[in-house]
Amino acid sequence: MNAEPAVKPLNGGFLIRDWHPEDAAFWAQTGSRIANRNLAISIPALLLAFAIWQMFSAVTVNLPQIGFQFDTNQLFWLAALPALSGATLRIFYSFVVPLFGGRRWTAIATASLLLPAVWLGVAVQDATTPYWHFVAIAILCGFGGGNFASSMSNISFFYPKARQGFALGLNAGLGNLGVSATQFVIPMVITAGLFGSIAGGPQLTAEGKQLFLQNAGFVWVPFLVICSIAAWFGMHDLAAARSSFAEQAVIFKRKHNWLMCWLYIGTFGSFIGFSAGFPMLIKTQFPDVNPMTYAFLGPLVGALMRSVGGWLSDKLGGALLTFWVFALMIVGVFFVLHFLPDHDGRGGSFYGFLGSFMALFVLSGIGNASTFRMIPVIFRTLHERWSAGADAEGKAAAARQAGIESAAVIGFSSAIGAYGGFFIPKSYGSSIAWSGGPELALYGFIVFYATCLAVTWWWYFRRGAETPC
Repeated sequence: MNAEPAVKPLNGGFLIRDWHPEDAAFWAQTGSRIANRNLAISIPALLLAFAIWQMFSAVTVNLPQIGFQFDTNQLFWLAALPALSGATLRIFYSFVVPLFGGRRWTAIATASLLLPAVWLGVAVQDATTPYWHFVAIAILCGFGGGNFASSMSNISFFYPKARQGFALGLNAGLGNLGVSATQFVIPMVITAGLFGSIAGGPQLTAEGKQLFLQNAGFVWVPFLVICSIAAWFGMHDLAAARSSFAEQAVIFKRKHNWLMCWLYIGTFGSFIGFSAGFPMLIKTQFPDVNPMTYAFLGPLVGALMRSVGGWLSDKLGGALLTFWVFALMIVGVFFVLHFLPDHDGRGGSFYGFLGSFMALFVLSGIGNASTFRMIPVIFRTLHERWSAGADAEGKAAAARQAGIESAAVIGFSSAIGAYGGFFIPKSYGSSIAWSGGPELALYGFIVFYATCLAVTWWWYFRRGAETPC
């Protein structure tokens, strides 16, 4: 009798019924090829998700130039709202892959990004478009932020534990390049009529310069269509990843879920918050500098370092890297404070400020990967400990539950961490409104990083830690 094939067509895609990535023979013969194929499609889809999510970080600085009468506080809100909605959506997106399948959800979620992209392209062409339209578009941009949780959860199921750090780091790191891409691409494409008359005419600035701000949204449309189709026909659903919400919801009773959420606010929350607020922070503190000349650099180095951080975490351990990331981020914020001008605009050093922030972006990128690497190790350790006296069947069940919980925590912690993308730019705005500068916000970051350092040391890094990783 012929054995049932491991991969069977289902509804135009593929459902993989048997998936054993920890089996070395299976991984070498079949698993590696399929996992890498899914990762190769997941990465550009996630990059586009981040590009849509952070569109307003590049768009807000241009809206006043073409006649929109929005004040500084309204512009900060537009920069912060996508992070708020994206973080909230991540809570729900964290649990959808085991319910619907990674292939289906990646295709649908990527296609959903067409809505804010097209709406933005239409809205900016009329300077009388009400503010609430832009608020609604900014909230819809949060779809891109939500995609991260489902994408990371999905990829975590495909790889063995020993390779998860690198795979998740690569998926997230190259996906995070979407932040840098949107801040690099948008300033270029709005200077020319890329799509001819079909996309509408130019907008005029007060100086008579032509801008095609609609391209900030329209430029992503063809790529979103291609990636949606590629995900639907090229990715796979894993039967082994299927689970009920009840099986996943047990994470809310796990102490280490909440501890890792706290740490991920410090790493990814810093990365996405710094990315969203960096252009406006440069504009307020160094008004003679064009923020879009430099804004993309931070997200670029942070995203690239995430892949490096994943590789280093596999080699050195996630807790060690995370501990030193937070220690050095405290130092980095003190350097930022040192290079700021005073409230009258005197003194300060832009290049010292820029260099300090580049260091913070590098550290947050490494920390993004190291914290994610910690999660599967923590939950595998816990379930192995709890099933120590079980038979082979019990150990297999424990391993499966550890995988389910790890994926759910990865998604849920990414949701909580993403709120940093809202609070950091808003804290800049609030600090400037209350005291005339961003110093209060920056000192608050130092206090928060100190708590993250203590959590990492006590539970994961010190000798005798509860779950060393």
